[in-house]
Amino acid sequence: MYLGIDIGSASSKAVIVDGGLNIRASCVRDSGIGSDGSETVVAEALGEAGIDRGDVACTVATGYGRLTYGGADMQVAELSCHSKGVYHVMPSARTLIDIGGQDAKIIRLDDKGRIVNFAMNDKCAAGTGRFLELMARVLGVEVDGLMDIAERSMKEVSISNVCAVFAESEVISRLSAGESREDVARGAHASIARRIAGLAARVGVEPLLAMTGGVAKNRDVVAEIGKAIGCEVAVPESPQLMGALGAAIYAAERRA
Repeated sequence: MYLGIDIGSASSKAVIVDGGLNIRASCVRDSGIGSDGSETVVAEALGEAGIDRGDVACTVATGYGRLTYGGADMQVAELSCHSKGVYHVMPSARTLIDIGGQDAKIIRLDDKGRIVNFAMNDKCAAGTGRFLELMARVLGVEVDGLMDIAERSMKEVSISNVCAVFAESEVISRLSAGESREDVARGAHASIARRIAGLAARVGVEPLLAMTGGVAKNRDVVAEIGKAIGCEVAVPESPQLMGALGAAIYAAERRA
């Protein structure tokens, strides 16, 4: 058995695969760096697979917190693991969008799944999961509820600021001016989409365009990104697990 663990800023993910690269167990927990999230997801994944820690032949860690996890045999960068995971489940993918809690990445792949170009937004919360958390707080909903209210929108209220802090103030002003929460939520999603489209333009988009990360579970954000880029966006099953899956595959390849 082979274990991949992806320790992000906001969540921890673990995937266990067998020698045939079949997923035997997986787990996601909303606790990332600086918490016991990594140990929790590993313990739960091992329990789901019905194995002990000693049954794992190799462990690879990825994500922001990969260097903090002492149980790994090897650390691999996020770009490589997300690409590996997506290519495994979507071998026709040529461009990948990954939106995490603190950054956003656009990766272009060749027909072997190798990275040929990429761009990252890791200096600002704009276009990230953190941006959505701020918007949800102002709108008085959970992050998961943003999609529901945005899908009831009748129009888009433009959020022009790309800085998350200033965008928060702009949203408050829009609400004070009488705009609905639904229309503001849609505007926030469109703001993320424009930011991602700008990154994508630097890399160049080639279909199939896939999206991973927790934000990929938000249908409205995915739709807005598709409109902004002008290309349909495919979302794999369990998009949050792609980095951990890629890490598990690296673990299996290391032992091959």
